Amino acid sequence: MESSPSGEAPVEEDEDIDDSSMDLILLPLTDENCKSEMIGKDNEDSAASIGVNKIESTQTAKPRFFLGKCTSQQKLQWTAAINKAKKMEDPWSDFSLNGLETEVVKRHRYSALRKKWTTDEVKVKMEDNVFNQGAMRECFRLKKLSNFYHHDNWQRAHNYVAKSYIHPVERGVYFQDVKLQNDAKLWGEEYNRHCPPKKIDIMQMCVLEFVDRKGSPLFHLEHFIEGEYVKYNSNSGFVSEAVRCTPQAFSHFTFERSGHQLIVVDIQGVGDLWTDPQIHSADGTDYGDGNLGTKGMALFFHSHACNRICERLGLTSFDLDSNEQRDQRKFVEMQKHSATCLRDTTEICMSPTAFEASNLHRFLRQRTCSGGSMGSMTMSPGGDEGLGSPMSQDSDCFFLRQRCVSEPSTEYMSPASRQRFQSGDSDGSRHRLQSGDSDSYYLPTSRSRTVSGDSDTDSGSGTSTREEERIQYLMAMMKSRPACVEHEVELREMRDSETKTGGSILGQIHLDLAKYHELGRFKVAEQDECDMGAAVLHLKQAARCGVLEAILTLAKMYFGLPTDILVNVRVEDGPDNVDQGVDFMLQAAEAGDRSAMIYMAKAFQSGNGLGRIRSTDWKEAAYWYDLAIKTEDPDENGDFDATMDHPVYQLQAAQAEVWRSGGYGLEKDQSYAGQLVK
Repeated sequence: MESSPSGEAPVEEDEDIDDSSMDLILLPLTDENCKSEMIGKDNEDSAASIGVNKIESTQTAKPRFFLGKCTSQQKLQWTAAINKAKKMEDPWSDFSLNGLETEVVKRHRYSALRKKWTTDEVKVKMEDNVFNQGAMRECFRLKKLSNFYHHDNWQRAHNYVAKSYIHPVERGVYFQDVKLQNDAKLWGEEYNRHCPPKKIDIMQMCVLEFVDRKGSPLFHLEHFIEGEYVKYNSNSGFVSEAVRCTPQAFSHFTFERSGHQLIVVDIQGVGDLWTDPQIHSADGTDYGDGNLGTKGMALFFHSHACNRICERLGLTSFDLDSNEQRDQRKFVEMQKHSATCLRDTTEICMSPTAFEASNLHRFLRQRTCSGGSMGSMTMSPGGDEGLGSPMSQDSDCFFLRQRCVSEPSTEYMSPASRQRFQSGDSDGSRHRLQSGDSDSYYLPTSRSRTVSGDSDTDSGSGTSTREEERIQYLMAMMKSRPACVEHEVELREMRDSETKTGGSILGQIHLDLAKYHELGRFKVAEQDECDMGAAVLHLKQAARCGVLEAILTLAKMYFGLPTDILVNVRVEDGPDNVDQGVDFMLQAAEAGDRSAMIYMAKAFQSGNGLGRIRSTDWKEAAYWYDLAIKTEDPDENGDFDATMDHPVYQLQAAQAEVWRSGGYGLEKDQSYAGQLVK
């Protein structure tokens, strides 16, 4: 046993996860609840831990089938399925693969649950000629002999496809691809837990290293799938005209279920058995060159039209311009002809808590091992004990999860789901949380805020108690992190004022869409004009989400100043333009943008560029001068330069002048002014 390709210590081979195990537990085709009854006590933990229905073989064990406590009808169904499988002919029998030379190769497998690589040796026979190829890889037919067979019976060897890159790539790319596909498989399992109309699966993939060949070339290895291969969407916004709802809903699901941290796209395969997906992550790292980050997410949502499965899962529509919605009508009409049959048992999607989102892999790992449903799982920062463990239906946390599903998001639920999740307790008596009950969630620590009289939380006195505020924030954090801006803004408004800008992945997606429109990415013909109306809409949505670059751009637009993006867009003259520009500039200053601080300081000092509702205010000017002088950290865009424009000594001189003279709401202090210019 050699070291893994990632440099970690090798892991002992788990025979019970080999894809060719002969000892199988055959579950009833129509009853998934018989698993615990079929598996013996000694084998129950091991089978559950790997998430597959297989029991470890021994060298002396004979192939056998366990039908468990099945009904007569279920046994007949399984018997028919087994007999049909035995009678199937080998689709590759005409290619004489059994006569090829046998090669002993290294197999590198990755466990997404344990984040471990396992290395062993297997026997294979592979053709030298390519039988198919895509844009990046070429395919070879291959037979692999199971390690469970103790004699070389190639008649029982399984059919596989070996894939290699057409153009040379670094060896690490092969291992990154395996990690990507196995991580995507975890998200497929998470999707299945929500009981969608059709469950999906993503093929497992490993790396073969032909050590006896020159250079020890690497190949990806996957099971051969019979049937019509269809590419449903891509990593750059392509959507197939195949009348399917499941692939698009799955991609949308991964975006909201991960709390906007990632999205699984490039869905392709035979039916609902998929391969070669791509993951776009919010930070754009990992998962190879195909990871386009928020730009890839933007391309998906520009072409995504929510379907019936999206609605049943409680997913929200992405905000698009009317012209963009018109372009999607073709897909909307096609989806109406889909044969999708919705289930009343489908669970709506909820995003992970702030703690769960900080380690999505750990969150998925525990849910996979526990096999729990969405509505009954939680993750505790204290360790694995509370991670994914079922919550008591009498607990306050369970009640709050049900409340956040039934009340805040009912407008996005189907009538059946809305009725199923509706809660009857409205007096708030069960909303009380002790300090220990909320360990799994991030709660704000600011003092109680005053709310307006028309607020949903108004209690008549115009204030909300600390306890009510914690409950309100907790409920908002537990419901799905939607793809629409309105709910994103509501969530951000519940935070402290200094954190209302920056950090919005959804806002960055809208900003990327604005830039794509400016570049003409979505033009059908070369002579078409860019849709700048849609670009401005996405820019405004990004600003609402607190994206600093969008806020600054809009401020400059309303002031009539040159901008770095959407350079050809001009705002129509209006009496409120300057006021709106000042509003955006204040937001940018509060977000830590030094240039915005300096602009507001000078504007409040001179009285110019303040619009109609603001006037000269030297107290405000002194405040913004002082803040700009003390700003040494980069702003939310990572920019800061205290020496090029407006060096510190110039700002100190301007601040000293307002303190020396006094007036416009500022009491003069010549002593302090003298200290500033020393």
